[in-house]
Amino acid sequence: MMPMEQGKRQNPYVVLTSEEASVSRRLQGDIPLTEHPFAYIGKEIGMSEAAVLAIAADLKKRGFIRKFGAILRHRLAGYRHNLMVLWAVPEERCAFVGEQLSGFSEITHCYERSPAFAGRYTLFSMAHFRKSGANDRLREIAAAVGIADYLVLSSREEFKKNSMEYFKDESTRSI
Repeated sequence: MMPMEQGKRQNPYVVLTSEEASVSRRLQGDIPLTEHPFAYIGKEIGMSEAAVLAIAADLKKRGFIRKFGAILRHRLAGYRHNLMVLWAVPEERCAFVGEQLSGFSEITHCYERSPAFAGRYTLFSMAHFRKSGANDRLREIAAAVGIADYLVLSSREEFKKNSMEYFKDESTRSI
């Protein structure tokens, strides 16, 4: 059973069908990197690809699944130089510069920081490089967006990235 938001229904708990629970349990983990991942998952849990997709869509529509996203493990993908770049961008230019930065293939995401870090760094981005030479490329990017003041923070270690686990294995039910 799963608690629902109070006030939406008289019964504060909704019971998922065994098929819904199986799909939910399996989707909270890693999705296989295959041409047809939902067919693969369906085979694992004894369903068709269409059934897995239909149940997932229904769970999303009903609010049980809020988002579906990927986590890239950069180092495993060959990106050895992963940098957070803090940009000193005037507040009125943040949106424009952020869009410009997002256009570079090395930059995976960019967000505004308010209040500014250290009193001046208002835009943060993540940049990923397979080979050395990141500093030269960052200088090119900085020149292209017209921002000379930036700070580069290099990651020395990648921390474990996992999805939230809401459904335990059937053999480990709690009371």
